[in-house]
Amino acid sequence: MARAYGGQAAQSGSLFDEAEEQAAAEAAPLAVRMRPRSLDEVVGQQHLTGEGTPFRKLTDNDAPMSLVLWGPPGTGKTTLAYIVSQVTRRRFVELSAVTAGVRDVRAAVENARRELGMTGRQTVLFIDEVHRFSKTQQDALLPAVENRWVSFIGATTENPFFSVVSPLLSRSLLLTLTPLSDDGVRGVIRRALADERGLRGEVGLDGEALEHLVRLAGGDARRALTYLEAAALGVPRGGRIDTAALERAVDRAAVRYDRAGDQHYDVISAFIKSIRGSDADAALHYLARMIEAGEDPRFIARRIIVHASEDVGMADPTALPVAIAAAQAVELVGLPEARINLAQAVIHLALAPKSNAVVKAIGAASADVQAGLAGPVPAHLRDAHYAGAQALGHGEQYRYPHDFDEGIVAQRYAPDSVADRVYYEPSGHGMEARFAERAGRIRAIVRRPGGSDAR
Repeated sequence: MARAYGGQAAQSGSLFDEAEEQAAAEAAPLAVRMRPRSLDEVVGQQHLTGEGTPFRKLTDNDAPMSLVLWGPPGTGKTTLAYIVSQVTRRRFVELSAVTAGVRDVRAAVENARRELGMTGRQTVLFIDEVHRFSKTQQDALLPAVENRWVSFIGATTENPFFSVVSPLLSRSLLLTLTPLSDDGVRGVIRRALADERGLRGEVGLDGEALEHLVRLAGGDARRALTYLEAAALGVPRGGRIDTAALERAVDRAAVRYDRAGDQHYDVISAFIKSIRGSDADAALHYLARMIEAGEDPRFIARRIIVHASEDVGMADPTALPVAIAAAQAVELVGLPEARINLAQAVIHLALAPKSNAVVKAIGAASADVQAGLAGPVPAHLRDAHYAGAQALGHGEQYRYPHDFDEGIVAQRYAPDSVADRVYYEPSGHGMEARFAERAGRIRAIVRRPGGSDAR
């Protein structure tokens, strides 16, 4: 079912309609009442709403547009769509892909065409969760977008390159929204406390409760306002919302965790050391603690990727792909679901055999380079594809490994200054035991004395 907004009460002049509309507005959730009314009121997303940006130019110049807004929940996708209709004075029609079908889409488009033909007024057709539309449903939008019968704006929390059909995506400007910063969420909360559309200054909010609310929001302005409204219900006029009241309202205990302080570093240190120590249960505890405290899941995913190579390495070469897949899940799925993917990666790394041979190898190689042991590249390994290279002896006596048994041949590869250095020293743990045997056999062949006179 489409919802259309176009100022009908004001056109009719009915005092009853105006009063009814005012009552409905006051009964709306706090997050709806506090929805910005102009681009200047939008918190965050400066890369989209700032002066001179493509989106700002489209809006300010009342230009025809088709947009796909991609970002996590609570970052302002619906808000931006509504502001476009307000600034450009276009009729605003909203469809939810969760409940709408092809028939609803075609009806909305037909009504928009009729409105355009009769009054010349354009329509913003906003489709929330557009990624939930099937290919057929999305294809039904193409004629309307192509012929500009509507200004199409689609909102999605999923990667549109996977979830939106190419013809529709190619006809639209893709705008990526990002989670609000902590300061941005604080600004949203403070405005809601004081604004006439919000709590009108009737209740206050303690500093500790404010920080807990910011952590709970996780960059989601809608969530912050929903929790704030729930907490304010039990506080009398003139009272203050403290941490206990907030905990009761949202049923979430405050985790003592400061993302910029000691707890941040202590918990992430304990998390890493628990993985390194193969204690999956302890690692999961610290993972849950960080997630519940509102730690950026991308930060957690980055640390998991690093330690897949630093602490597991070649003892289980599948650890790194698993860690990277978890990081991709964070980007594609987001919290709360992505906590499951992070947990799987943590369990995999904690239970995997451990080896720090990889980090020791690159550390030793870097130390030699920093110490000045970076001699000239052997002549037979140098690029021989440009004119004059042969005259310099480049590529001469190079032995092509594929011409030899096992694809390995005695040949000097390293510069003379580090020719005898051994950087990678495999452990005997897990799969690395197999690599240890192979690495030793390869070194014995490649470095065979007198095996090659090439330098």
